Amino acid sequence: MSEAKIQKRKVATSSPHAEIQFLSGPQSRLRELWFSIKVLIEFIRGYRNLAFVGPCITIFGSARYGEDHPYYNLTRRVGAAVAKLGFTVLTGGGPGLMEAANRGAKDVGGRSVGCNIVLPHEQHPNPWLDKWVNIRYFFVRKTLLIKYSYAFICMPGGFGTLDELFEAITLIQTKKIRNFPVIVFCKDFHNEMTQHIQLMKAKGTISPEDENLFIITDSVEEAVKIIEEQSIQRFQLQKERPRPFGWLFEKSAWH
Repeated sequence: MSEAKIQKRKVATSSPHAEIQFLSGPQSRLRELWFSIKVLIEFIRGYRNLAFVGPCITIFGSARYGEDHPYYNLTRRVGAAVAKLGFTVLTGGGPGLMEAANRGAKDVGGRSVGCNIVLPHEQHPNPWLDKWVNIRYFFVRKTLLIKYSYAFICMPGGFGTLDELFEAITLIQTKKIRNFPVIVFCKDFHNEMTQHIQLMKAKGTISPEDENLFIITDSVEEAVKIIEEQSIQRFQLQKERPRPFGWLFEKSAWH
């Protein structure tokens, strides 16, 4: 990929000031209506870009690990394994472990898409994406990352990664979405998190069965088996994808 194209991906498409203003409290009715319209436009743009890319598996992970880190190499293997199963790898579209997952998909000739958040620093679409959409609002992005996927894989990460992980778990817990598998990689990294979940269970803030809403592993092979049993077989996934409607000016994701 040319340097010019990479730089083009890095150009931010929106200022964060509008979001800061919206979250500062009540605004004029006109401002709040305009914000709502912009959110609706973001959702529609996301739907039009991602409607025909699936079925997907979403991989969450940190933007801050480079390709010399073991987590990067592990995530690249995970992305390749997911793509070999016939799924499109969907990530947040940025660098680090998101890039590793998308790169792993391309290593084996798979499909790779991203839902990139527009930030003033750190985040830009990585060069291993076949297709991506730029999103300004985190809650829109999280909805899109969940909407098209039949499993969720969480690699090591920070606040954003844990936010995405627990969003998926909460939606499954509250039966807002079906019981898709949630696979968390790297037991050592997530050791304190699992201890805290045990504490919540002991204190009664979650039900005893809620600890079964995710599986933690270090094995790519175990993750593949879980996806085969709990995604492909349970939901009877077919290789056929929905077709675009020409009268809506929709286009296939890959042609």
